[in-house]
Amino acid sequence: MDISMSAIVAQFQTFKRRPLPVGPRPSNNGRRPLGEILLASGALRPDHLARAIALQTRQNLRLGDILLAHDWITEGDLLDALCVQFGTDPIDLETQSPDPRLLDRIGIEACLRQGILPIKRIGGGVVIATCRPDQFDKLCLPDSFGRPIMAICSESALHRAILNLRDRHLIERAETRVPDEMASRYWYKNRPRFILTTALVMLAALGVARPLLTFNLLALWALVSLAFWTALKLATLCTKPQEHDLSPPAGPAQKLPVVSVLVPLFREEDIAQRLVARLGRLNYPKELLDVCLITEEEDADTRDRLIAARLPHWMRVITVPGGSLKTKPRAMNYTLDFCKGSIIGIYDAEDAPDPDQIHKVVRIFNTAPENVACLQGALDFYNTSRNWMSRCFTVEYATWFRVLLPGISQLGLVVPLGGTTLFFRRKPLEEIGAWDAHNVTEDADLGVRLARAGYRTELVDTVTGEEANCRMVPWIKQRSRWVKGFMMTYAVHMRDPMRLWRELGPRRFLGFQILFAGSLSQSLLAPLMWSFWVVPFGIAHPVVTGMSTLQFIAMCALFALCEGLNIATGVIGLKRAGKSAYRWWVPTLYAYHPMASFAAYKALYEMVTCPFYWDKTQHGIADDMDHDPHGPDTIPGPAGLRLVH
Repeated sequence: MDISMSAIVAQFQTFKRRPLPVGPRPSNNGRRPLGEILLASGALRPDHLARAIALQTRQNLRLGDILLAHDWITEGDLLDALCVQFGTDPIDLETQSPDPRLLDRIGIEACLRQGILPIKRIGGGVVIATCRPDQFDKLCLPDSFGRPIMAICSESALHRAILNLRDRHLIERAETRVPDEMASRYWYKNRPRFILTTALVMLAALGVARPLLTFNLLALWALVSLAFWTALKLATLCTKPQEHDLSPPAGPAQKLPVVSVLVPLFREEDIAQRLVARLGRLNYPKELLDVCLITEEEDADTRDRLIAARLPHWMRVITVPGGSLKTKPRAMNYTLDFCKGSIIGIYDAEDAPDPDQIHKVVRIFNTAPENVACLQGALDFYNTSRNWMSRCFTVEYATWFRVLLPGISQLGLVVPLGGTTLFFRRKPLEEIGAWDAHNVTEDADLGVRLARAGYRTELVDTVTGEEANCRMVPWIKQRSRWVKGFMMTYAVHMRDPMRLWRELGPRRFLGFQILFAGSLSQSLLAPLMWSFWVVPFGIAHPVVTGMSTLQFIAMCALFALCEGLNIATGVIGLKRAGKSAYRWWVPTLYAYHPMASFAAYKALYEMVTCPFYWDKTQHGIADDMDHDPHGPDTIPGPAGLRLVH
């Protein structure tokens, strides 16, 4: 239905000139319209109401939510108007003492989903505080509650009251959402660590007793894993990136869903204001955005900076109480129940997403099959030209997000997700238990569990700019956390290999082995692979000595193919990312990769000593102007050569 904006404004200007009727003006449900009440109180301008009504005709939203999202009224204004509309007084949940037994009868999750909190029994009924009085007659309540009696409160007050009653339950739930058989918290037990420690000690003892045999066995395993990894890389290179139809649907415009975006923050006081500005560039309708800025209870500095940034109503700060551990997935699990959207997205603190990113995601979800539960966007860096490490990191990300991950998805294999620019359908995410609170690469683990449950992940052609970790020690710390998470994910899902085989099928099971066991083997055994460089100099190598001529030729061919693919995927990835000028830096990755081996050994040590320790990456080092991923720039090449991109 088309609505003339000028006509609506004129209508309400006329209304303001007329005297208000003594009694309530009837509407379709017998109540005065909310907009009329807000206008009469002076809390709302007529032009804002006109725009809100126009937006309401296109989206399935409550008028009050639209007005709040655009900061056209305050939460207090809305609460007062709702009380007038429904003929009741507001309830002060700070002075009331809700009965926790009534809350438990309904369930915390059900109360948050319906926007209600039972207060106390009165006669044959129960007083129910609600922030959505228009849906009060649709509540799902136990029969024993009798007649529900409405009391109106604000949404923020309702959430605070629920937390005051049952925050410990929500904390425990956040840490244990994933079922025991697929959670890494089993690593708390002594047995897994004992097995790993025993295996490492036995390998070391064998190395002392039979050094040559140990060296040969490990080197041969490194060659085998390299062969499988090279085959997978070649297969991904031969696939064509999936293209999604992003054109607007024909016919009547579809209702857009509410999208909740989780942004976990910890000690990010230096980046808080920049983050708010970057997220403000998203052009998805603000009344349909629910950005949750997640802070830890002890991190008052970040919280203060966010408050000082004067957040719009569609951004809110959620504070996670302390618990037995402090990880990003635990914080997101805690926040999930407070989300409003049917699509859940994730950004990191330093992210700068494409403005139209959420529009693209929503359009793909609208046309994709129901088993497509996750969409992964590409990551790039806005500080690529900072130094050599940032350039190498850019090549690595371009290879991973522009070549390998799209190919893995097209091959129908398990997609190990990245930690940001992820979007999920909420129902399957909750069905599989959301994130493993104890896994330090919760994203990769979640990708495996989605695949085991029969869901698919697809790549979407949209970019989020990040800050490349361009200092050696922080880079190694970050990479060791990623590798440790891969180790933990592999250990968790291989607890029952036969069940994993049945759920994934032979092809995806093999792909899982190559992605996880293969990549871990390459990182840990890379020093043995480097030893083959002595062969061209005529130095005897114990593995080569025992090879036939045909085997030696095959090994050399494998090395040549591997190195050729490494260069090809790097160059192709940079081209797809629009950064072909950086191709001159691809060969320098030979000096970059050894840091990954050092990080892998650090991760292996931490698997025994501190498996759940989250090595925090510091953000805010780079200036936003280091590089604009959405526009051309001049890029320094090797030996001082200037390349125009």
